[in-house]
Amino acid sequence: MKLNKKTGWISGIRHCRSPNYDDRPAGIEIDLLVIHGISLPPGQYGGDHIDQLFTNSLRATEHPYFEEICDLRVSTHLLIRRTGEIVQYVSLMKRAWHAGVSVFQGRECCNDFSIGIELEGCDDAPYEKKQYLSLVKLTQLVQASWPDISEEKIVGHCDIAPGRKTDPGVAFDWENFRKLLLT
Repeated sequence: MKLNKKTGWISGIRHCRSPNYDDRPAGIEIDLLVIHGISLPPGQYGGDHIDQLFTNSLRATEHPYFEEICDLRVSTHLLIRRTGEIVQYVSLMKRAWHAGVSVFQGRECCNDFSIGIELEGCDDAPYEKKQYLSLVKLTQLVQASWPDISEEKIVGHCDIAPGRKTDPGVAFDWENFRKLLLT
């Protein structure tokens, strides 16, 4: 796994390009990593529904929940599946649409200065060991290119959108993740 800093694409992982991104504002440095949780339908894993959501091809007729979200135009930079597989949707140099209305340390619009990583999972179900291992590798890769992303600047979606978002949830083991990150 290697990051091409010029293009923002990581080699050695699967790419599934999303149309839901735009340019970051001029002069903005990337200095935040946001960890999310997602499962589609809620509580179910596997399949290609997450890819479909991020590529605007989710069909409302496949599940009642999809009727609510099929018209959303959202994305993330990266997804880590339950198996540890990593999928990239948006160049790290571009602004993915993952954070929504958000604020970190008084700065609004976290999409402008952050990288988003989704974990396939639910707030209240434990994440897999393989996911933590992939998350650590990705985080180290990102930190090597953007050293301003310190431990304090690795947050959950719940931290930048409190009251609106709860992911990655109580089941995400922050202590274990931080311990693995240091090894």
